[in-house]
Amino acid sequence: MIALTLGELARIVDGELAPGTDPAITVTGPAFLDSREIVPGGLFAAFDGEQADGHDYASSAIEAGAAAMLGSRDAGVPGVLVPDVEAALGRLAREVLLRLTGTTVIALTGSSGKTSTKDMLGQVLSGHGPTVFTEGSFNNEKGLPLTVLRADQDTKFLVLEMGARGIGHIKYLCELAPPRVGLVLNIGSAHAGEFGSKEQTALAKGELIEALPPEGLAVLNADDPYVAEMEVRTVAETITFGEHPSARVRAEDVELDQNGCPSFTLVLSAADASLSRAEPDLADAASARVALQVVGEHHVSNALAVAAVCLGVGMSVPEVAAGLAAARALSGGRMAVTARPDGVVVIDDAYNANPESVRAGLKALVTLARSRPGARSWAVLGHMAELGDRSVEEHDAIGRLAVRLRIDRLVAVGAEAAMIHAGAGHEGSGGQETTLVADSDEAIALLREQLRPGDVVLVKASHSVGLRRVARALLEDPQ
Repeated sequence: MIALTLGELARIVDGELAPGTDPAITVTGPAFLDSREIVPGGLFAAFDGEQADGHDYASSAIEAGAAAMLGSRDAGVPGVLVPDVEAALGRLAREVLLRLTGTTVIALTGSSGKTSTKDMLGQVLSGHGPTVFTEGSFNNEKGLPLTVLRADQDTKFLVLEMGARGIGHIKYLCELAPPRVGLVLNIGSAHAGEFGSKEQTALAKGELIEALPPEGLAVLNADDPYVAEMEVRTVAETITFGEHPSARVRAEDVELDQNGCPSFTLVLSAADASLSRAEPDLADAASARVALQVVGEHHVSNALAVAAVCLGVGMSVPEVAAGLAAARALSGGRMAVTARPDGVVVIDDAYNANPESVRAGLKALVTLARSRPGARSWAVLGHMAELGDRSVEEHDAIGRLAVRLRIDRLVAVGAEAAMIHAGAGHEGSGGQETTLVADSDEAIALLREQLRPGDVVLVKASHSVGLRRVARALLEDPQ
């Protein structure tokens, strides 16, 4: 974060200094929410939440090295007081960005794959210049300003993941942090219960593309018709990516290795060799082979999205290919593959789930299991939230897919996942192939009893189900 005195900060957010606060105190570190973090010189944002009141922890944050508090009431520490801490963080982020004239803001959204793509993009761009990108899934009205406030005068690229729960949310985030590059990954079934339909989801996600300036760049998925149609909603230049022949940045000759990691040939359309943002030598190297370190064929689309953005901001095809090959999974619970000493392989993909990501996870599971002689494939699946009227149909379809993929054992966890179990039965599964258990504890007990060395286990559900407990328990078991 750029250095600001509390006097300056109070003027920016239209707040007032807490009693006894010296206006010359300078904030030199980023803003943060957790008082247990050690952020020397940082700004502790104290929220009055349902579970805890951040003001009660302000003293601990200051004692740990924070410079001051941003809060809504006096907590006996140096700080700035405002009526609405969330709104103040947004105003502060907006002002900081106005001062970072050399920083390119890159924002991305989509129904699935946002965090994995953001992590990959941040790593590749870091090879081209100082880059700040969203930690984990801090992609809402609180999280996005925290990312912005980690940037400083040296930051060349600021990568922001943007989530939405309805119409207008992404528009608001774009007002806080106006993007120069906007990436839309896909429009899927995730959050259908909130948005009502894919058309409404596309309307909300497309607010990112509408926010781009004429000199900006829209990066769109040519394989997703809902995304491809967004081109008419922007005045910016458009670059498309995908496996579709019309895509300007394409993947050809896709393969999976025995660990389920994809490789492909990254191809830049011949017509794009003179991209205005590309390096002069781009025409001399318009394709390159890429081998990813992440698991699952669905990451090919994510990698193409990253490539399109990076090419659009001036990187060459060889640079992008090298960056993609070096990128690794950063955020937990997203296709994190760990082999136990006894040979059992655990795929922790339980951070979140929607029909598209579950299908991708099941296919990756099958690939890993089949590459290991004698290994059995286990799919431990929980409820997929926020699917609205399509919930029964989508859960039934996942159960049927597990049978068609010949997954050896399917464990559906919780009453809300009963339709996964039922779908498998409708497709012809029976006996011990499919089991419905009440909760995570029953799933853990079943796995501990029946897993054999070498088996491969996928754990996947929406975050609210809490199936990461299952993955952690399997990895913590003595071998």
